[in-house]
Amino acid sequence: MVTQGLAKALHPDRVMFLDPVTTGHPNSLAIPNTLSPDSGRQGHLRRLLWTQHQLPGLLKQTGASFLLSPLPEAPLLRGGGVRSIVLAHDLIPLRFPRLGSLLAYHLAYVPFVLHSAERVLCNSEATAREIHHWLRVPRRKLVVIRLGFNQDQLRPLDLPRQPFFLVLGRHDHHKNLPRVLQAFARLGSPELRLKLVGPPNPRRTPKLKQLAVELGIAHQCEWISWVTDEERLTLLNTTQALVIPSLWEGFGLPALEAMACGTAVVAGEAGALPEVVGSAGLLVDPTSPVSIAGAMACVLSDRGVQRQARQAGPGRAAQFRWETTARQVEALLEELA
Repeated sequence: MVTQGLAKALHPDRVMFLDPVTTGHPNSLAIPNTLSPDSGRQGHLRRLLWTQHQLPGLLKQTGASFLLSPLPEAPLLRGGGVRSIVLAHDLIPLRFPRLGSLLAYHLAYVPFVLHSAERVLCNSEATAREIHHWLRVPRRKLVVIRLGFNQDQLRPLDLPRQPFFLVLGRHDHHKNLPRVLQAFARLGSPELRLKLVGPPNPRRTPKLKQLAVELGIAHQCEWISWVTDEERLTLLNTTQALVIPSLWEGFGLPALEAMACGTAVVAGEAGALPEVVGSAGLLVDPTSPVSIAGAMACVLSDRGVQRQARQAGPGRAAQFRWETTARQVEALLEELA
């Protein structure tokens, strides 16, 4: 999503795109379409090997002065003198480490790439601070940019609000879903529903569902693995509020999407979420179910919260535009050249 949004906004005469999906972009070069994480861990491994062994020759062939990578990935030893500018989203895999085949990638490869890069684009001040603090990447290398979102697909629809709260995202540890369930249970409102939209996690989702049973709210929870863009738009426009009290976010796109629809946001005061929501959302202590429940109850009881969301949310979201991001990146390329 980040890659597509930025690619559409960059001037095609200034950037050549390495295109794995043959979009027909006027200045693109086809590359293999089997390098995406969508192809599983094999696709991830193929991309890493391709980046180290094939990409340097491709860069030399095109005469590129810079590699602009939407991931913290770049050739390390065979870069052919091409300087890299990489985008870093967060250090969540290091904040909340899991044993697995990708741990070495996050512990060794990513830090090496960030230190080797000419500049590191950070999607928030929070991400820039943690990269500097945790990995000791010099602050002069870090450039904070604001990401954008699809403004054509997300907008207020002026629909009546329905009795449910909405959660968007994977069932990962940092999403803090156990405390969301605990907070929802504290509301004690049998007419309310909690809709959790996001792909299940084979290890975490069964435990979350069992917790809902123990809290006596299983019948009020709807676990939805996937929705269309139209269904997502309707959910965002009819929920009482989006609940995103994450333990950490490098950006927090769902909060931005909710604000674009004029929807109230209950967000954790950790990571980049305060930067994204500003004064247009309700910030809570993500470690406290009482704090989360208090904000949810406030949304239900105080009509001023919904009114503030309708008035301030879309304007706040409008500050995050891919065109602005692209002009900032292009200015950086010109400066470094």
